[in-house]
Amino acid sequence: MSGVEILMIVAIVMQVVAVIISLRLIHETKYSALWISCIITLIALCSERTMQLMSFDGYNISDYTYAWIGIVVSLGISLSVVCARLLVNHVERMSHHRRLLENRLLTAVLRTEERSRSSFSRELHDGLGPLLSSAKMSLSSLSKSELNDKERATLQNTVAVIDEAIRSLREISNNLSPHVLNSFGLARGIKNFVDRTAALHDVKIEFTTPLRDQRFDSNIEVIIYRVICELINNSLKHSSCTTINISLTLNNGRIAVVYSDNGCGFSYKESLNSGMGLSNMKSRISSLGGSLRFNSKPGSGMSAHFEVSENGNMPQPAKHKQRRTKRLQRYGKKN
Repeated sequence: MSGVEILMIVAIVMQVVAVIISLRLIHETKYSALWISCIITLIALCSERTMQLMSFDGYNISDYTYAWIGIVVSLGISLSVVCARLLVNHVERMSHHRRLLENRLLTAVLRTEERSRSSFSRELHDGLGPLLSSAKMSLSSLSKSELNDKERATLQNTVAVIDEAIRSLREISNNLSPHVLNSFGLARGIKNFVDRTAALHDVKIEFTTPLRDQRFDSNIEVIIYRVICELINNSLKHSSCTTINISLTLNNGRIAVVYSDNGCGFSYKESLNSGMGLSNMKSRISSLGGSLRFNSKPGSGMSAHFEVSENGNMPQPAKHKQRRTKRLQRYGKKN
C-alpha cells in the first residue's frame, strides 16, 4: 500500500468521524440545516476519496461521476456557508437582545435603589428631624429656668449633642437623596457635593462646567452624580491625592465627564476586586448606553472618562438600525 493510499484512508476515516459528530449535533442543537448540509458535503467528499482509492485497484470511475460529486460538494459547501451566515445573524440578534435585557434589568434595579434611598431620606428628614428639633426646643426652654452651674453645663452639652445629631441627620439624608440635585439639576448637585467635600478634606477639588440650570432625565442625573461621588470618595480614601479635577460638558447631545487626580494611581485589574466599586460604576454608566474608561498605573495618578446620551438611549448596532428604518418605511408606505 502506497503512501497516497494511506493518506486517503486517513482522510476517509476523519470524514466519517466528522459525519458521526454532525449527526449527534443535529439532535443536540437546533441548527439542523447547518449540520445536514455539512453531512451531505462530508459524505460526498468521503465518496470521492473512496472512488479515488478504488481507482488504484483498477476500477474505472467515469469523469461524469466525479463531476456530479463535485456539484454535490459545492452545493453542500454553499448551503453550509448560507446556514453559517444565518446562524451568525441569529447569535448577533440574541446577543443584542440579551444586552438590552441586562440594561433594562440593571436600570430597574438602580431606579428601585434610588426610590428606596429617596423614601428612606424623606422618612429621616420628615420624621426624625422634627422630633430632634422639638427635643431641642424643649431643652432650650429649660435654659430660662434657674439652674446651677452643673445643671446648666449638662443642658448645654445636651443641646450641643442634639445639634450634632440634627447635622448628622441632614448629612445622611442628603447623601441618601441629594436635595440640591433633585431641585436644581446635575451641575448644581455636583458643585454642592464638591464644596462640602472640599471643606472637610485638605484636597483641592476643581469642578468646571458650562452647564448651569440644564435638566436631564432624573435617572441620568442620579447615575452621573453617584459615579462622580464614588470617584471622589475613592480618590480621597485610596490615592493620597492633593488635587482633583472634574469637567462636565454637553456636546452634540452627549454628556461628557472627565475626571483626574494626582494621587498614587492603581492597577485596574487588581482594583476590580479590591472594593473600590469600579465594576459598579461601569455597570451604572453601561445602563445609560455609555462606557467608563480608566487610565492609571501605580505612581502616576489616574483619569477617568465617560460619555452618555442626554436621552440615555442605548445605541443600537448599525444593522439593527437599518432593519428598524426599513420596517418603519414599509409601515409608512402601507399607511
